[in-house]
Amino acid sequence: MALLKLCSCGKVIDASQSKCESCRSKKNERHQLYDKYRRDKKAAAFYNSKEWRIIREQVMTRDLGLCQECFRNKKITIATEVDHIVPIKVEWAFRLELGNLQALCHKCHTIKTLEDKKKYRELMK
Repeated sequence: MALLKLCSCGKVIDASQSKCESCRSKKNERHQLYDKYRRDKKAAAFYNSKEWRIIREQVMTRDLGLCQECFRNKKITIATEVDHIVPIKVEWAFRLELGNLQALCHKCHTIKTLEDKKKYRELMK
């Protein structure tokens, strides 16, 4: 018998899944709407580029797929995102610099993004 768990919406799903199909499609729809209406077109094109996919994979390999912020705090967490230390809206020229990129888990990336918005308030409008 397969292991089961509850999705955040309350549906019973296989334990190997993170979310049910309905929740995954809602998340994808939310990302598509963000890309279409909120993300600037230049950034959207960059994040869909081959060069970004290649450098992103290099960063994940270099950082061993671990969240660097958690690792600094002596925790082991799987990274899900690659973050620009100096955001691309602040310094576009650093977008492909390995030294400006770090692997982060979703939680740490969200926290850092909020901090960046406060820190670079005028530049990130």
